[in-house]
Amino acid sequence: MGEFVRVEVSDQIATIRLDRPKMNALNGQVQREIREAAQLVDADPAVQAVIVYGGERVFAAGADIKEMADMSYADMATHSGALQDCFTAVAEIGKPVIAAITGYALGGGCELALCADFRVAGESAKLGQPEILLGIIPGAGGTQRLPRLVGPSKAKDLIFSGRHVTAAEALAIGLVDKVVADDQVYTAALEWAATFVGGATVALRSAKQAVDRGLEVDLETGLEIERLQFSGLFATEDAKIGMRAFSEKSKAKFVGR
Repeated sequence: MGEFVRVEVSDQIATIRLDRPKMNALNGQVQREIREAAQLVDADPAVQAVIVYGGERVFAAGADIKEMADMSYADMATHSGALQDCFTAVAEIGKPVIAAITGYALGGGCELALCADFRVAGESAKLGQPEILLGIIPGAGGTQRLPRLVGPSKAKDLIFSGRHVTAAEALAIGLVDKVVADDQVYTAALEWAATFVGGATVALRSAKQAVDRGLEVDLETGLEIERLQFSGLFATEDAKIGMRAFSEKSKAKFVGR
């Protein structure tokens, strides 16, 4: 669909494929195309799971530094909003999203991976938030999504030092969920995504919203979010199908309504 970002759909799994040689640097155009791709797959009822993939060599090495270098405060005050909107669009896809990480996922690339629900990394992958080495800080969610995922201490270590972590360390601290051979990253992501195909898509969207929104509020408010989502699902055909199938000891065939 875009010059550097395309959407490929097969077997109800959409792949948002970054393809801006050599390192998938996330310039303004790539950011706009990522946002458009995220909105497209979110709205497509034929898509039940999503993979974000940068190709066999690299996930995304970060923002386009050359593009940012001469920006003023006023320029960045405007640009940073669009940058965050791009990543938020990925985070708000109402379907399971898996980041398939090969090579480098640094700076904005790491922040993009943080927007996924799950992360599969190749054995030689490197992840990090090196913005501090440029005299700046992460600006696309790194200071917010990273500590929510790995805890504040580990997040501060990565953000304050700017160091890269190996796939093994990323797995140990919870930054990625699975490490596989480099040439098996996309296959592993596909296999994981396939487990959601045929599932109760309305309930999956509700579950994702309940977890994500609940993390932002106190427990009492989170429980109310859960209660409303839970109750609302009883108005769906899928809930009736699922409970009937349970009673009949058969496999539910959900319809996404």
